[in-house]
Amino acid sequence: MNPEPWLQRSATGWRGGFEAMASPCELLLEGVDEATARAQLRRAQAEALRIEQRFSRYRDDSVVARLHAGRNTWQWVDEETALLLDFAAQCHALSGGLFDITSGVLRHAWRFDGGTQVPSAAAVAALRPRVGWHRLRWQRPRLWLPEGMELDFGGIGKEYAVDRTLALLQAAVPAPTLVNFGGDLACSGPRADGSAWQVGIEQPTGTAGEPVAAAVLQLRQGALATSGDARRFVWHEGRRLGHVLDPRSGWPVEGAPRSVTVAAPRCVEAGLLSTLALLRGPGAAAWLREAAVPHALIGADGSLHKHFDTLAPTT
Repeated sequence: MNPEPWLQRSATGWRGGFEAMASPCELLLEGVDEATARAQLRRAQAEALRIEQRFSRYRDDSVVARLHAGRNTWQWVDEETALLLDFAAQCHALSGGLFDITSGVLRHAWRFDGGTQVPSAAAVAALRPRVGWHRLRWQRPRLWLPEGMELDFGGIGKEYAVDRTLALLQAAVPAPTLVNFGGDLACSGPRADGSAWQVGIEQPTGTAGEPVAAAVLQLRQGALATSGDARRFVWHEGRRLGHVLDPRSGWPVEGAPRSVTVAAPRCVEAGLLSTLALLRGPGAAAWLREAAVPHALIGADGSLHKHFDTLAPTT
């Protein structure tokens, strides 16, 4: 039995939440009564947990576990899984191979727990033959996963859950809504009074305690996603190595920003762009500017760089 989600009245409506996908999940609602807010919150929780159950790599009853158990055979997948695999293929192509959902196997070597334990070069090299989208065969709706390879939807699953949950809630009750799953979020549009939602961008301090906002942005439409090393990192020879790995080398990207927040029409798109920026390492800011992507970037020195054409930061 899942814990009952919490709900409380806010200054302008309702705020509620629950835990899913190893993240705090929050829902903001306006223009509805308490019974409707509670029903929407339960819908959001049920959908988040459904997606977690289906695509988590940590569960024995997930689609991912079934696909791993059926390696070296053709396996038919359902429509939802096919859509995620299609998107993964697009991400791999658009990124030139940098965004690769088969790279999750590298977690067998890396432990981004804030400590100092770093795998040997030999341990990482041993896993590299098990990484590479080009090694599997995806012929919709059939998948062939070679022996030893794994799928990891972690890079797109939470963002997909945000988009899917918001669509589900809007279909039930088209009220001003913001869905926030662990800092990846999307809104239905402006708030009930026509103003923007206030969204804080966390300063990645790397220390325990209450989050510190590096900036507050105004979101009127669309989605935001953040990638960074605030909670998942390792120290090595005095350097902080974030959890974003280059699938070509199996090692963390050097010189990457501390965090990148990107705006896009959908959360899955924002998540892809924020991760691609981190994978550019020290070239992240230039790549985002050249691509004209609205973003807020926190550099390795903690400095904030904002470039939002459609989302105006508050002062």
